[in-house]
Amino acid sequence: MEQDQGEKQRTSRRSFLGQALTAAGTAIAAPSLIERAKAAQEELSVQSPGGEMTITLMVNGQSRSLTIEPRVTLLDALRENLELTGSKKGCDHGQCGACTVLIDGQRVYSCLSLAVMQEGKQIVTIEGLAKGDVLHPVQAAFIDNDGFQCGYCTPGQICASVALLEEVKRGCASAVTADLNRPLQLGELSEAEIKERLSGNLCRCSAYNGIVAAVQQAIGQTPPSAAATMMVTEPEEMPA
Repeated sequence: MEQDQGEKQRTSRRSFLGQALTAAGTAIAAPSLIERAKAAQEELSVQSPGGEMTITLMVNGQSRSLTIEPRVTLLDALRENLELTGSKKGCDHGQCGACTVLIDGQRVYSCLSLAVMQEGKQIVTIEGLAKGDVLHPVQAAFIDNDGFQCGYCTPGQICASVALLEEVKRGCASAVTADLNRPLQLGELSEAEIKERLSGNLCRCSAYNGIVAAVQQAIGQTPPSAAATMMVTEPEEMPA
């Protein structure tokens, strides 16, 4: 019985010392943590009382300043804050590609990218591709080859196609590239390559033949004629 009481006393002392040391460490650290938390809160309230922050984006060659919440997507910032409505909100889940823009030359789904992450980067939307009244070659090719119907997905399709050309120039391969050791040249792109490289952009109107033909024209190939891509029949003349 005495031995059990001794064990309890030793355990109790050991536990007491451990608790005392823990309490002492907490007492020392607590003021520092509290002060840092207060400082962070004060800094946040000074910068943006409403939880917003001011950022500067380089869009289509122009520096644009806007005050937004950190959770705002690049797509919403472009459309709602900068009134660049060319980029479309389709699925808003990165599944359709209608919101595709170029960031530092690479295609990006702007609905999946936060605006605050794009400071210091070059952003190009569909509005920034043309040089004044002179259309980008891809834009002109889409018009020449009827690469659209309703046009809702077209801005994303065009931006993705512009990025496709630059990717091929950099030697990027796709899932259907036969020889990974030899980079493809623009003039060598097959129809299968073009379709694979644009597979992330959907067209509900199914204007894919015209889209592929537009890319072919932009890379210097001769696109198939409209008669070769769809059957067109002239109505018979009605008897007099």
